[in-house]
Amino acid sequence: MLDREGFRPNVGIILLNQRNQVFWGKRIRTHSWQFPQGGIDRGETPEQAMFRELHEEVGLHPEHVRVVARTRDWLRYEVPDRFIRRDARGHYKGQKQIWYLLQLVGHDWDLNLRATTHPEFDAWRWNDYWVPLDVVVEFKRGVYEMALTELSRFLPRCDYRNRFLRSNMRGRDGEHPDGCFEEAQGAHFELPPGATFDPDPQLSHPAVP
Repeated sequence: MLDREGFRPNVGIILLNQRNQVFWGKRIRTHSWQFPQGGIDRGETPEQAMFRELHEEVGLHPEHVRVVARTRDWLRYEVPDRFIRRDARGHYKGQKQIWYLLQLVGHDWDLNLRATTHPEFDAWRWNDYWVPLDVVVEFKRGVYEMALTELSRFLPRCDYRNRFLRSNMRGRDGEHPDGCFEEAQGAHFELPPGATFDPDPQLSHPAVP
């Protein structure tokens, strides 16, 4: 299912643990790592597609996660011709995605890469929030940066347990060494599943297309 411009509707998933680290999956039988993502089937809402892909690719059910936020608009990336099947060249251009920020409320052992007979990943790990920007395939990097930046304002506060009261160490934009944010803007409230937000024009985040 493509739109008039040749983009396939798709959802992307940024899954957080309690330290605000993100799930990073290795595509089966490759050396390529990425966030979970997948196409939206005809008749599905983006949220329905997100929960379906969450189970198919990661083995989680809705009760294992909390929906924190989603991107306001579609984020697009074009796929280079060498990655497109020959029969799709000329009419398939790339993906347009709605990105969801989820927090795992279950346990690591709830993750199951073999939840279906057609697994997407054969390995996974937790990465600090911004690390994927340095290692994702180049043609997806722009979308990853827009999604991570737009959703970073909703990162939940971490339980530091006074670990950093004696230290002045900070990372990117107030980030602690373990990937948690001291003052994640907007983290004092939660959005209901499927809700959107209007970005503050005073922030320096990249504009959403």
